[in-house]
Amino acid sequence: MRTRVLPIVSIALLSWTCAGQESQTKDAGKAEAGKVTAHSGGLHGYIGFSATRPPARSEYSVGMGFYFAVWPLIDQPLANFQIGLAGSWITPDNSDNKDKPLAPEGTLARKWPERGPTWESVFQTVEGGLGYWAGNHFRYGPPKFSMNATPQCYDYEVGSPGWSFFYSDEALPDDRLGIAQLSNRLLIPPDALPFQGNPNGQFLGYTWMALPFTDPTTGDPPTGDQSWTCFLCAANFKGPIAYYIPETWSKIGKLFTYPFIYRRGLDARPGNMGGGAMEINTVPRFDAQDAHGVVYSKIPKLQFPMDGQGRALLVQDVTYYSKAALYDAFKAWRNGGTACSGRFDEKGAWKSKLTTRSTRYDQAGKTLTGVERVFDTKVFEGNVWGLEWLNSDISPKGLFPQYFKHVGEERVAVAAADVPAETQLLTQEFKRAGRGEPYTSPTTGAWSRPGPKSGPFTVKLADGSLVTYAWYRFVDQPSFQQYDWSEEKKAALQAFVEKIHASWPIDRDYMAPPSRGTLVTLDPALLVTPPEGLEVGYVPIVTHQEDANES
Repeated sequence: MRTRVLPIVSIALLSWTCAGQESQTKDAGKAEAGKVTAHSGGLHGYIGFSATRPPARSEYSVGMGFYFAVWPLIDQPLANFQIGLAGSWITPDNSDNKDKPLAPEGTLARKWPERGPTWESVFQTVEGGLGYWAGNHFRYGPPKFSMNATPQCYDYEVGSPGWSFFYSDEALPDDRLGIAQLSNRLLIPPDALPFQGNPNGQFLGYTWMALPFTDPTTGDPPTGDQSWTCFLCAANFKGPIAYYIPETWSKIGKLFTYPFIYRRGLDARPGNMGGGAMEINTVPRFDAQDAHGVVYSKIPKLQFPMDGQGRALLVQDVTYYSKAALYDAFKAWRNGGTACSGRFDEKGAWKSKLTTRSTRYDQAGKTLTGVERVFDTKVFEGNVWGLEWLNSDISPKGLFPQYFKHVGEERVAVAAADVPAETQLLTQEFKRAGRGEPYTSPTTGAWSRPGPKSGPFTVKLADGSLVTYAWYRFVDQPSFQQYDWSEEKKAALQAFVEKIHASWPIDRDYMAPPSRGTLVTLDPALLVTPPEGLEVGYVPIVTHQEDANES
């Protein structure tokens, strides 16, 4: 190949042109420096752990629980921000099905071909836990606790006795209500449960336990006896708060005329439970460039609770349960046997061993690097999972890196001191979350027939919201009204729940106490006392939640 020789004058002209272009580029960079733009996609990823499964997995499949730390991940409520702290994930065990779809045609999940051929992972789930969710209406600083479940292939979600998982101001349609309020001492507002004060690493215990409140049925659809019941363990409240009615899971087969999925839901199948993770989902960011055209980005300050050894202890006492833990004694009591204390029997408990998972983060699809120089996931002595901070000059201990330099296809973590002042990023503040619209319930249908026995009452919560609630007879609460149960079945369930209310106090250890640390305190305003004459067999159902300042 011959090399073309340019005339000297051409070379000089070329050099002048390149220099001019470089000068123009620098000038453009200077002109753009300090122009800050707001974006989503600031951070995405999972910080998680794996939990070993019991050798007899099918035996230890009716419960799973653990203790997890509660702390303010952000120091002020932010708009367009969603990060879940450690939570649960339970699906029905359909491992015997290798190729037939569990998601019927017409469901949302069936449109996700990557989940095929069985769609097992998105058929039905029990989820929830601690977190900040973009749909929260009333943010206040610390995280909140919420239940959640997807009974119908993600067509809808059920997060409280009346509402979805923050997706709508209006209550769910009567035929999609799924949670039965069980506790007669604790309110369950649609915007989730707040905590007292500003917790900093105290633990909340949380267990899902499948219990037989009712017998299996052989009708259309056939329905199992597993009522997945949520137990909490906090400093000021211990015990069950609510459960998913078994028909919540079974009715999908009849609705879609798909008998293949009869007896394959969480009402009848063993629960398949794994580890847990912080799910980093929706995080805002700012972008800006320096005088040389190099782009930097900023995300909100994410903080973690630190002990004196540079550790954030986040999850402990992960335990799987068999029917020997509570199911057997509960069923015997319901059938006329000896009263059951509700305590989880150790002979039905299996302690899991935790291991860390590889962590990967991205920003708008671009890989983040350098975070591994700041902290790493670790399992500490006592089988406690958390984060260990390293000696790094990128970010102070206890903080996630906040600034990133754009280098090719990567986003590299840098210290605040290394961000050029002309970007203006250091002084940028993220938009604070506003107050949402009120959650409302209808005054007709399941909410009014048979309707409440007493109320309405109001209480102001720590999140600045005003909650309205009324006292319903247990079997008269809205979630049950969609089912054509016999009077005999309703009477038997009502009588049994009255026994539970009379026998299970809120200061008893149902879960074993945490191995280490102290318990967090729920917002005391959530705790209520039944009116005179309604001490047993009645439950407080939230009917409305609004900003207290607008009431």
